[in-house]
Amino acid sequence: MQSQDTHTKSALTEEHQFISEALRAEMKAIEAVILRLESSPEQAMRWSAAIDLLEACEGHAVFSGMGKSGLIGAKLSATFSSIGQPSHVVHPAEAVHGDLGSIRRDDVVILMSYSGTTEEVVNLAAILRTDAIPCIGISKEDDTPLAKLCDVHLSIGSLSEACPLNLAPTASTTATLAIGDALGLAISRRRNFTADDFHKHHPGGMLGIGLRSITEIVRYKIGLNLTAVNENSTVCAALELARPEEGQRRAGALLLINDDGKLTGIFTDGDLRRLVIDDNAPMDRRIGDVASPNPRRLHATALVRDAQQLVTEYRVDEIPLVDEENRPIGLIDVQDLIAMKVVSE
Repeated sequence: MQSQDTHTKSALTEEHQFISEALRAEMKAIEAVILRLESSPEQAMRWSAAIDLLEACEGHAVFSGMGKSGLIGAKLSATFSSIGQPSHVVHPAEAVHGDLGSIRRDDVVILMSYSGTTEEVVNLAAILRTDAIPCIGISKEDDTPLAKLCDVHLSIGSLSEACPLNLAPTASTTATLAIGDALGLAISRRRNFTADDFHKHHPGGMLGIGLRSITEIVRYKIGLNLTAVNENSTVCAALELARPEEGQRRAGALLLINDDGKLTGIFTDGDLRRLVIDDNAPMDRRIGDVASPNPRRLHATALVRDAQQLVTEYRVDEIPLVDEENRPIGLIDVQDLIAMKVVSE
């Protein structure tokens, strides 16, 4: 193993090694935050207190920081909003020039400054303390000016930036981002935030599409443009029964049911082609004998992402949709998922 690692390192250029060290520095910054949480009961209590403040927040989670910390705050604000906690960003310098009005009594403000001495952020913390607005501070150590002004403080710890000059905010902003993400996810967990809740706040994009109910996109529906056929029918009778009306598009498979109306198999276009090639009297065969039995299926409560997973893992082109009693209600065609860009061809 050691010789393999040595060979890998020797194969890297000096630039690649520099990149590896930069990434490792950022990784170490997060590991340091984890270690402080796990090894210090006091730090653990502060994390709990911060989550308590945010859970009880009836207004917005307001993020504020200068420079790179402000940009991290904008990302965290977007994350909080998407997981159900209303949020916005306030620039600390603009706050004292009129933007204080966007911070209300029922808000919780998260102030970020790695040094904990950034003048604009510390000044804003002092004003908010006077106004009795709860604040959570994130900075290097628990004895910084920012830490002393906040109701709760989460420390990042002293660390070296990924920057070789130890100047450009890199590892420190990564740690700040990780702390904010962890706070947001912890609140989401406490509030039992579900995938349905997430979809309400994030209806667009691939995430939103994946969380849509599968019944919203099913195009072939039993009783509308799809007929389930009895497994005891002949292939000829089944094809005739399932013939679409003029102007309707034909589904790429037949769904087979037993006498109780429950799904027992699927007969695809591929099954028909193979049957015609291999059998002397294909149309007279019992369709249940030449179909694929017990096909993979989805229930009506499934999401689009569940269909995506089936197609990706098993390369199926048609997926039966059934109710809670295993009675077919529709058919998902892979072309519909491709059209939505959920899967690729």
